[in-house]
Amino acid sequence: MAADALRSIYQAYLDCLNAQDWPRLGEFVHDGVSHNGRAFGLAGYRAMLENDFQQIPDLWFKSELVVCEPPAIAVRLKFDCTPKGSFLDLPVNGRTVSFAENVFYEFEASRIKRVWSVIDKTAIEAQLS
Repeated sequence: MAADALRSIYQAYLDCLNAQDWPRLGEFVHDGVSHNGRAFGLAGYRAMLENDFQQIPDLWFKSELVVCEPPAIAVRLKFDCTPKGSFLDLPVNGRTVSFAENVFYEFEASRIKRVWSVIDKTAIEAQLS
């Protein structure tokens, strides 16, 4: 798959997440998806995302940097959001925080098959101190 096509699919995936259009998630995410080495499957991945939106009602996925080398994409996502309670074991409790998440996605048959991500927890800790 060409890099431009993969970037387009990835942007459509982010649009799906931001719209919380869960019935369409399977168009972008493989049935056997894993996250940080744990097999989630599509249902588990969807449940994780739905939980994220329940805990962070104003969650919005915005790509700040995208590097594409098919079949992989590396992305720096930028978040400005207001978690309702504890987030990453930090007492955010309704305060607005800004942080980044660095994510690698590996695609198979035009869908996300493997995800590895790390959230910049230190940035959140600095805002809470």
